[in-house]
Amino acid sequence: MLELKPLFDIEEDVAPWLLNRRLTSLDEEDESTSPSRKELQIVNVEKNGSILYTWKGMKGNTCIGIYDPHNKQNQLLYAFDREAPLISCSVNTERTLLAVSILQFTRRGLPVETFRPVSRCLTLLIEIHPVNNTKVLKAVDSHVRVQFIHPAANTRAFPENHLLVVSEDRCIEHVHIRVAVEEGCRVVVQNPDRLHKTILAEDFLWAQWDTQEQRLFYIVEKENNAVLMCIQFYPDRNYEMQLSFPLGLSLTATKLRLVNFGFNHFQEEEESLELLNLQVFTNHAGTMSVCYSHPVQNKQEFTYSIILLHRGWRKTFAVSLEASECDCITEPTFINIGKDAKVKPWNDQRYMLSLPGSVLDCQLGKMYKADLNPQLLLLFMRGSKLDCHQLAALHCAVFYLQDSSETETQIIHWMCGMPVSGSFDLIQEFILGTLYRKAISETNTVDKLLPYTSLFNWDGEIPGITYSTEKISQPAFGEKIQNLQGFWEELNRNVESMKNLESLHNPWHNNSSMRKIKAQLFSNMKVDERANKHFRNTLENAKKVLSKVDKCSSEQQAVPLFQEEDCHQMVLTGLMVEKLKEYLLNYLHYIGRKKIDLIVNNYVVNLLGCIWQIVDKIWKKYGLKSHILCLSSRETVNPAEFIVFHMMTRVLEAVEGLFLPLPPELDNSETNESLKFSIVTRIPETFGQKICHLWDHPISSSCIARNYVETLLRNHCTQQKSKHFSLRDKTPFESDFLPLTYLARFLTEVEDQALNPFEDQENVDAKFVEVAALKQTLTILGLEDE
Repeated sequence: MLELKPLFDIEEDVAPWLLNRRLTSLDEEDESTSPSRKELQIVNVEKNGSILYTWKGMKGNTCIGIYDPHNKQNQLLYAFDREAPLISCSVNTERTLLAVSILQFTRRGLPVETFRPVSRCLTLLIEIHPVNNTKVLKAVDSHVRVQFIHPAANTRAFPENHLLVVSEDRCIEHVHIRVAVEEGCRVVVQNPDRLHKTILAEDFLWAQWDTQEQRLFYIVEKENNAVLMCIQFYPDRNYEMQLSFPLGLSLTATKLRLVNFGFNHFQEEEESLELLNLQVFTNHAGTMSVCYSHPVQNKQEFTYSIILLHRGWRKTFAVSLEASECDCITEPTFINIGKDAKVKPWNDQRYMLSLPGSVLDCQLGKMYKADLNPQLLLLFMRGSKLDCHQLAALHCAVFYLQDSSETETQIIHWMCGMPVSGSFDLIQEFILGTLYRKAISETNTVDKLLPYTSLFNWDGEIPGITYSTEKISQPAFGEKIQNLQGFWEELNRNVESMKNLESLHNPWHNNSSMRKIKAQLFSNMKVDERANKHFRNTLENAKKVLSKVDKCSSEQQAVPLFQEEDCHQMVLTGLMVEKLKEYLLNYLHYIGRKKIDLIVNNYVVNLLGCIWQIVDKIWKKYGLKSHILCLSSRETVNPAEFIVFHMMTRVLEAVEGLFLPLPPELDNSETNESLKFSIVTRIPETFGQKICHLWDHPISSSCIARNYVETLLRNHCTQQKSKHFSLRDKTPFESDFLPLTYLARFLTEVEDQALNPFEDQENVDAKFVEVAALKQTLTILGLEDE
């Protein structure tokens, strides 16, 4: 379901430029030519997305160029006077210095033998603005990678530059380079023979460069345990050791693997079993995930672990492989699409670079943006038969694709056609997933405090996959806690909050205490509404939320909600605001009460809007117009109406199950009253009895009243003889309609002997019960039109 959207193709974005240089050049000595695809190779990608590449010039020499993705322009940076097999290359932000490491050659033009006294690899620092001097930084027999450290955006680090030199003999050096500007534009290195060097790490097993955030991750072995270290580089100071974390993994890798330090086209063939397949992913919200593929023991399955430092968990998955796939899959590839993802390699993994927001295929010379294919994901969602697939597809679609109104409509339509699952409620998952996505889009500080699912422990099976979850030790931060900034401050806050956070197992929105508080509020309201300050504050909270709810125009609106002040729903809305504020203040007090008020109000506004959107799109799908829904039993039954009623009851049941408020319902206009009565008469009797006690609405009074009368008549008609009443004995308060008067007098006699169905229930609208009884009697007698 992943699709790779092309961002860069070396044949389309570079080759035409090189050909044009050759055709338009007036200098016969120009080293540029139109190289073959095999000779045109990507070697590195810098922080700003600029791509460094190399090609063979007209005289067989080696040229280095750079492609700027922002203005889509190419530039020649440097040309050697001979062929120079390039291992690694990096350029500083100002494009004044170039660092390269190359393989050395003998006089015969062949690479030097390892036994010769000449060093096999040469690392150079070259002045290129303009081309001036060259300084040898390192001469060793092992390969070397170079990487300039780039300052943050809008920060000018000139005249000091910083360079990482990573040797495959397991040593990482930090080189300080000061430059000076001479003769107006000439940039030269100051004291090139006395550059300050610092050793950052030695005897490490693995290293990764975070291009975007300028972080160096590496792993060392301490007391037979692999420890993940991280150094953060800053624009206003050199660097700080920020993290030390024991991975708790038994590493058997014998060869060094370097991640995101460019691509070495002259690297010897390596056995993947001897390399450590591990990658770190972070984001600005303070999350850090370590993805690790265990060595492959057989071709029937592979195992990988995902360590969530910010959660304090390690999840290990064992994936069974189909027989047809055993020959082509040896290990998973981890790529960054905003969230961690695993895809089947479409190329030998050693050619892939996973960069922030993109994937670079160095072998093919192409860069892609890895993204979900909406059509394929929705197709998979609709065709899924297993609960685990449906749940995963739904959440994936809601989180990644719901910015599109059309996609949202397709998801809702799919839910309408799905049978009720025994393991989870699709509507509940859709509502919580939608609210979570919208909440974290406003602020990432709530991503671990708000629920994204009603399933806090998934007990279902996933075919072909077994997994386990275990707690991990907490990471240690190198500097004092109060000095942490940015990402590290957020990560530390996440780690600390997870130690005491109970929200994952005790969700605030489904707490039984809220039900008790709501019942107590109404109980106090019955005594003295004006004296109940808590009740008034709760209603004020609800009014503030409802004032922010976006109302659709009458042309777009199919379901006429938000038309009245439904007291019970307003109390639940206000109570939700109150409790959510209290909950967030326990963990986010540092962001201030005003910010929390805004987060909470928006959350409840989005909740009411999401529920309304579901119902509205259901009505629109089946072409039901506003206020028209099977108004009497004598009309022709429309099958679509049954479906809509069924879905509305499912929505009601889902919301009630989470104890969330509904949008205020219909007002008591004549048209809406007809709609309410039609709803009551069409709901199946067994389900209707349940809804009457759950749905706090005047229509429920009608259902309860009819059941009440039916119970009285059934229990007492067989025990008493019918009595005759005369209108001459009618009191001034009784109706002139004889059947209603007869019924009222009869009920008065038996009411004291019957159990009260309204005990422990909400108040019943007595006036509405009278109107309901009258309408029902008129309908039975066929007099409703007279």
